[in-house]
Amino acid sequence: MGPILLAFALAVLAWMLVVGDLVRRHRPAWHWYLVGYPVTACRVVFTWRKVAMLNDLAVTRRPPRGLLGDLVVKGDPVRPIAPRASFPRATRLGLTVTVRLHAGQTPATYMKAADALVHAWRVYAVRVTSPERGMVLLAAMATDPLQLPGLATAPAELLSALIGALETGGAWVMNLRLVPHWLIAGATRSGKSTLLARLITQLAPQHVALVGIDCKGGMELGLFAGRLSALATCRREAVAVLSALVVDMQERMNACRTAGVRSVWELPDKLRPVPVVVLVDEIAELYLSDGTRESKAEAEQCSTLLLRIAQLGAALGLHLVVAGQRVGSDLGSGVTALRAQLGGRICHRVNDPGTAEMTLGDLNKDAVAVAQAITPEERGVAVCTGLDGGWSRARSHLTPTDEAVATARRYSAMTPELPAVVRAVAALEGENK
Repeated sequence: MGPILLAFALAVLAWMLVVGDLVRRHRPAWHWYLVGYPVTACRVVFTWRKVAMLNDLAVTRRPPRGLLGDLVVKGDPVRPIAPRASFPRATRLGLTVTVRLHAGQTPATYMKAADALVHAWRVYAVRVTSPERGMVLLAAMATDPLQLPGLATAPAELLSALIGALETGGAWVMNLRLVPHWLIAGATRSGKSTLLARLITQLAPQHVALVGIDCKGGMELGLFAGRLSALATCRREAVAVLSALVVDMQERMNACRTAGVRSVWELPDKLRPVPVVVLVDEIAELYLSDGTRESKAEAEQCSTLLLRIAQLGAALGLHLVVAGQRVGSDLGSGVTALRAQLGGRICHRVNDPGTAEMTLGDLNKDAVAVAQAITPEERGVAVCTGLDGGWSRARSHLTPTDEAVATARRYSAMTPELPAVVRAVAALEGENK
């Protein structure tokens, strides 16, 4: 009976290993709840005190100075007390621990200890946030949630686009009604063009006018020309299109003033003009100059027109989505002024620290470091800002080029006509002839 029982036990063990591997690959959340979470939770509980002491998270009630006769003795007090931590609470692919801060402590100390927590708990990453005064929330992720983010869902709304998935498992949504203007940075093959294609496929079925500015000869946005109300392929055309949009913006102002409202969204449906989304690919091409007077004048015009649309367009239904491989102050003060008006920020992998700093530095320094850590293998992964002023890692859904082009053609009949832009483009073509 002994050999038979041993063989049976080995067979059961082998079956459990095979099933466990299948569950881990195809149902990672189930595997985490059944196996990963219990093991990691025990590791958190049993290592918390040691990790807290080694990373200066533990404090003592006794002062670091003492009086010995007439001498003041200074040293490290013994018997430090680790901060009080809650029992780890399981999430879909990780766990959270709430820690009550000692008097005088700040969340910055825990942010410095995040790497130590990663190694001690053997998890992929630990995010430190402060949901309320005197508390920090340690959110540990067992694996990279963006490696296979899955297909998130979100309700369909006007000027709202489902871009991909957040590292929390939620939907990554660009809502232009809530955040009217966006800045997207990313090096070649980082996922920037894929994100723009995804945005166009999401906006194409909506009653929205799309205007493209692609000074690379229209190589990127020209693929979707059937759904674009206008497409500028050089800086001279961009000046004409942007000037026409500013004229259209002034007409919208007059309509709002006449109706006694402060926004086009307060106008009746019959009087409300169609929303316009201006997509700018490679912003640097609009600001670079070859030194000639004409080139400098065009660059200054583009800078002024873009800034006017960014400052006044939100309430008038004009929205900017500006993308570029490199966005730096070396392009001129106009870029810095425009950046300040673009509340939404998305940073893919970039080739220089200055672009990451320009995109996210004025919002959160930690986000800059996370963006610079994105590897070339993580195409589509980016750091994006949220409505609450925070930031998150996210990954856009892969939208093949042929699928995006087919979508643009399918909804080409819905392309609204912008009379002011049409007149400006026609006048420019007449000059060229």
